[in-house]
Amino acid sequence: MSLINHKELKRQIKTGEFTSLDNITDEFKNILREVIQTASEEELSSHLGYQKYHANTQNDINNLNHRNGHNKKTLKSKYANIDVAIPRDRQGDFEPQLVKKREVILDGSEDLILSLYTKGMSVRDIQNHLDDLYGYELSTQTISNITEKIMIKVDEWQNRPLEAIYPIIFMDATVLKIKIDSVVKNIAIYIMLGVSLEGRKEIIGFWIGENETSKYWLTVLNDIKKRGVKDVLIFAIDGLNGFNQAIEATYPQSEVQRCIVHQIRSSLRFVSWKDRKAVAKDLKSIYTALNEEQALLSLDEFRHIWDKKYP
Repeated sequence: MSLINHKELKRQIKTGEFTSLDNITDEFKNILREVIQTASEEELSSHLGYQKYHANTQNDINNLNHRNGHNKKTLKSKYANIDVAIPRDRQGDFEPQLVKKREVILDGSEDLILSLYTKGMSVRDIQNHLDDLYGYELSTQTISNITEKIMIKVDEWQNRPLEAIYPIIFMDATVLKIKIDSVVKNIAIYIMLGVSLEGRKEIIGFWIGENETSKYWLTVLNDIKKRGVKDVLIFAIDGLNGFNQAIEATYPQSEVQRCIVHQIRSSLRFVSWKDRKAVAKDLKSIYTALNEEQALLSLDEFRHIWDKKYP
């Protein structure tokens, strides 16, 4: 193969053979073409059991399969269109892995398309972007077929098996701006984070909040139960409407703990602005105590300092 090393590249630049980035891009296309075709030829040699231009060995006499020309195709990549000729066999059972049959888009392009899609670009935007940036156009159907892979992965992730026991599960919401029917709306996304017995954190799932009731949360908890969660020791939540009742119905032995951050926020509502920093600091000594005895001592000290001002 005519793969150029850095010395050859320096020589070509010095002699004026490369005068622009287009020259380097063209050379790269040639290198990529040769790599793809050479690798494909090696794949077929491995499939047939002998190298190109070598006669079949005695063991292969009864094997009538052999090379049978090439299939020409144009591969679309994020670098440029690349014309290649992929070898084929007579019996038609050769399945190339580098450039699969009927494949016309290299993986790099698919990654780029999926990346643009996850950033919120429409199919038409992606189509125009590829044309403007790389000079090739894909049909909207092809782009849609690629982006559908995301939904397949999402479904697999949403339905994956979970641990049998979680010492603690946190449930909280974040508000995201999401375009729905061409209108951007603030939507509450509820995130469930679990801590495994080994101390590993994992996102159990996301749920879009709409008309949250105990019935809604019952559906969520039954979902994680079906996926294998048999027991949760503690649910740490932010006073979600109906969530306590749903927990009691599905995991009656679990304890429910109000999220520390939200408890502090609720407490500080009764404190003047100038005292909030000091009160928050003194509260921290209570909830970060090593044990119950130390926490009670910190609570007594907290009362001694603040009871007169905030009874």
